[in-house]
Amino acid sequence: MEDRQSLRSNIRKRRAQQEPAWCETNSRLISQHLAASHVYQRAQRIAFYLAQGNEADLGLLLQNAWAAHKEVYLPILGLRYSGQLWFVPCAEDTPLYKNRFGIDEPVHAPHTRRTKLRNLDLILMPLVAFDQRGNRLGMGGGFYDKTLASLQTTSHHWSRPKRIGIAYAFQGVEALQGQTWDVPLDAIVTEQGLHWFTRGTE
Repeated sequence: MEDRQSLRSNIRKRRAQQEPAWCETNSRLISQHLAASHVYQRAQRIAFYLAQGNEADLGLLLQNAWAAHKEVYLPILGLRYSGQLWFVPCAEDTPLYKNRFGIDEPVHAPHTRRTKLRNLDLILMPLVAFDQRGNRLGMGGGFYDKTLASLQTTSHHWSRPKRIGIAYAFQGVEALQGQTWDVPLDAIVTEQGLHWFTRGTE
């Protein structure tokens, strides 16, 4: 089994080599699969992300969510040494700024950082790789895992937000080396469709 760091490097390199038109086409398919799913249609409070580089881009679905009057949230970095994220509301006209990693975050009032994870219906998560059991390999900072860890012990499975990974199909691998802090996905959406790892409803 390829070690996590080598796998992360190889898949990121392959993703970076994809043509913009290929990424755009497949990102559109991913958004269409999500938009057609029951889990998205029923969701009212959804955490998105803003794509970096050649990550699968959910821009079309983001526009769909605003048009459908869903509540959109975006991640922002928590306290510098916490390694966690906060999810804050983002309207279509909310201005953005660059965080310390050069990633766009919505301008927000401090009190909006109090959004509780259990109040979200869906968390759409970027990733570098995923396996057939729902394990997710991120960028290496562990931000999502640290943020979502509390849901593993403080919420019933039926009350947690659904954790859905977003990726291109080539980012799937047979198995990932698990870590004790990993928080598994409920489902993955690629250009090939939506696949549940645990009980859920499309």
